[in-house]
Amino acid sequence: MEQFRNIGIIGRLGSTRVLDTIRRLKRFLVDRGLHVILDETIAEMLPGHGMQTSSRQLLGESCDLVIVVGGDGSLLGAARAMARHRIPVLGINRGSLGFLTDIRPDELEVKVAEVLDGQFTMERRFLLEALVRRQDEPIGEGDALNDVVLHPGKSTRMIEFELFIDGQFVCSQKADGLIISTPTGSTAYSLSAGGPIMHPKLDAIVVVPMYPHTLSSRPIVVDGSSELKIVVSSDMQIYPQVSCDGQNHFTCAPGDTVTVRKKSQKLNLIHPLDHNFYEICRTKLGWGSRLGGGA
Repeated sequence: MEQFRNIGIIGRLGSTRVLDTIRRLKRFLVDRGLHVILDETIAEMLPGHGMQTSSRQLLGESCDLVIVVGGDGSLLGAARAMARHRIPVLGINRGSLGFLTDIRPDELEVKVAEVLDGQFTMERRFLLEALVRRQDEPIGEGDALNDVVLHPGKSTRMIEFELFIDGQFVCSQKADGLIISTPTGSTAYSLSAGGPIMHPKLDAIVVVPMYPHTLSSRPIVVDGSSELKIVVSSDMQIYPQVSCDGQNHFTCAPGDTVTVRKKSQKLNLIHPLDHNFYEICRTKLGWGSRLGGGA
C-alpha cells in the first residue's frame, strides 16, 4: 500500500520546460490513482488542469509528499514552507546545478515510481533561523536552508561588524560581508566565497568572511547548535542587508544585531536509492574521474 496518497506539486514560474514536466508528472500521478494538489501559483499557468489547488502554506497541511519541479532555488523556497509541517520533499531538476533536485526529467516516471513504492532514502537537513534586532526590538526574521548572509546591498563599501559565538567574542572585522551556512549551503554561495564543502549529515555551521580586509581571516566551522550573533558597527554610514537563501531580505541599521541559530524543525529531503553525494559533487563541480576510467 502506497504511503504517499496526497501529492503536492510546486514548480518554478516562467519556464515552459517546467510546465511541460509538471504536466507529465500530473498525468503519471493521476494514472496511479493518487490525489494531486497543485500550488496555486503554478496552477494559474495550467488552464484546465482539473486539479485541486492550494496555497503553499496549506499545501503542507494537506499532503503526504511534495514534489518540486525546478532548480535548487525552487526547492529552497519549498523547504522553508514544508519544514514546519515535516512534509517530505522530492526534487525534479529543471535548473542548472541540481544539488537538491536530483531526479532528471528523462527519468521522471521511473524514479518517482520507485519513491512511491518505498524505494528511497530520506535525509533530515537542518535550517537556520535569523532574527534582526534594533535596540532589543525584533524588526525582521527569516529561515534559510542554505545560508544567512550579511552584505552591503547596493553599496560598494565594506561592512564593519563584530562576531560572537555562544556569547564569546570572536573578532571584529571589515569585509564585504559574512556568510553563515549550513552543510546544505556549503556547495552554494559559501563555496564561491572560499568556504569548505561539508557533507550534508554533519551537524555543523560554517562562517565564511566575504573578501575580508585582512589576510588572516579564514572560514571557521562551529558546532551546529551554536548561536551566532553579528553586531553591525554603530559607526557605519551604510545600511547593510541580511538575506536568507538569497530570497528573503531585511535591511539593517548601524548598531543592529543579527542572531542566527539552528531551527528546531528540519527538512525531510527524499532521494532515490542510487543518490550519491560525492558523485553529485564530482559531476556538478567537475571533479576528476577515477584513474583508468573506472566508475
